[in-house]
Amino acid sequence: MQSIKAYLSLSDFKSIVFGKEQIILDSEVYQRITASYEFLKQFSSDKIIYGVNTGFGPMAQYRIKQEDQIQLQYNLIRSHCAGIGDVLQPEMIKSAVLARLNTLSLGKSGVNPTVINLMQEFINRDIYPVVYAHGSVGASGDLVQLAHVALALIGEGEVIYKGEIKPTKEVFEIEGLEPMKIEIREGLSILNGTSVMTGVGVVNHEMASKLLHWSVSFSSAINEIVKAHDDHFSATLNNAKLHEGQQKIAEMMRTHLQDSQLIKKRDVDFYSGNNQEEIFKDKVQEYYSIRCVPQILGPVLETLNNVGNVLEREINSANDNPIVSIEEQNVFHGGNFHGDYISLEMDKLKLVITRLTMLAERQLNYLLNSKINEILPPFVNMGKLGFNFGMQGAQFTATSTTAENQTLSTSMYVHSIPNNNDNQDIVSMGTNAAVITNKVITNAFEVLAIQAITIMQAIDILEQKDQVSSETRKIYNQIRQILPAFSDDAILYPSIKKVKEFLMK
Repeated sequence: MQSIKAYLSLSDFKSIVFGKEQIILDSEVYQRITASYEFLKQFSSDKIIYGVNTGFGPMAQYRIKQEDQIQLQYNLIRSHCAGIGDVLQPEMIKSAVLARLNTLSLGKSGVNPTVINLMQEFINRDIYPVVYAHGSVGASGDLVQLAHVALALIGEGEVIYKGEIKPTKEVFEIEGLEPMKIEIREGLSILNGTSVMTGVGVVNHEMASKLLHWSVSFSSAINEIVKAHDDHFSATLNNAKLHEGQQKIAEMMRTHLQDSQLIKKRDVDFYSGNNQEEIFKDKVQEYYSIRCVPQILGPVLETLNNVGNVLEREINSANDNPIVSIEEQNVFHGGNFHGDYISLEMDKLKLVITRLTMLAERQLNYLLNSKINEILPPFVNMGKLGFNFGMQGAQFTATSTTAENQTLSTSMYVHSIPNNNDNQDIVSMGTNAAVITNKVITNAFEVLAIQAITIMQAIDILEQKDQVSSETRKIYNQIRQILPAFSDDAILYPSIKKVKEFLMK
């Protein structure tokens, strides 16, 4: 059971989203929420407060009469349920709801406790509001997507329940739930925030972390296959360049390869003084995709770490408008709903994941191209050359998918389009950035699945399974349970899909 109290770390957040850990709201949360709600109710009685007694956006100049203020919130929710496209994955929706719950729990939004109570029930009972991928420009909050969350909270619309999309009203009856109450500005407080882009961002961060792990593992295995020398991932060489990410990747490679029987020592092969041949039999240096792994994946690791830090700060931030301050007995209008921080980090993340994909594709090509590796048959073909095809067809898929990632890596952060009668004249496009980044990450898993199968074929061709490191052998056994070594041509797409699912789990 995870207590929502004050600061929620990224790891605790992930344990709720991915580990299905239940949450409980601490009494301090209720005290903050209630104090904020009561203060805003009193404070707004004789003052002009945006979204309480005014219209929204460019229509904020219009006063809303007291008798219409509650209906105003319902109008906002229903009118903004205009999302379209694919339904977001349940983990993304759960993450978004948790992110919104956590920011509302700060007591800066003036909502009543029924809002966070119902959000808690949604999380604990695996009820996911149907939220669509398209709808947010990432400023003034994820208005459209969060409107779909709010719609479910008022008992309308649809939710994902036990793997099926069902009417919210029907699920409420099954679970014995009551809709949240709207008292002052609960509609705006739910809509006005960065919680969808942040929620999707957390899912992206988790999946990208897995990708990096596999990329280091597969890069290490390829070093074994080609019997590379050990100095390019040595501590001495990599510590000479003062980047923590590079140093950490090299350390990860050394750990992976510590008991490998295939990695060579340069001082034995080239520093003994016995090398008298005119043309050296062994490569003096490997291709960049093999010996520059720490330099290539180091920036990926550092970017991933920074993305995690920004996500954690955003999760624990009040990204509403206006902000209620009990301490100063005041209400502050501004733009904390703006998603530039998340937008920029998602753009960075998809860039480095595309780079990771490009590395995997080049390593794959090295193994498949007999003219450059000089130790394997073309396309790691274990059958008859010319008659069988090995991984030839799968390489087309990996190459085209990598190309798609390169195109998808165009920045959303710099693609602001004014809208909302030009009230929102510069926007973040943060949710688009997060959703597209998720596609890039999914694509990367597909490329790495093909790379993984190719590595296992190469190990079998070279009869190295008893010489590779224990870490590579562990991966070999896992992949071979999904797809045994093959020489005859077979339909590969089911196996690629299964390997992809294994890498993602």
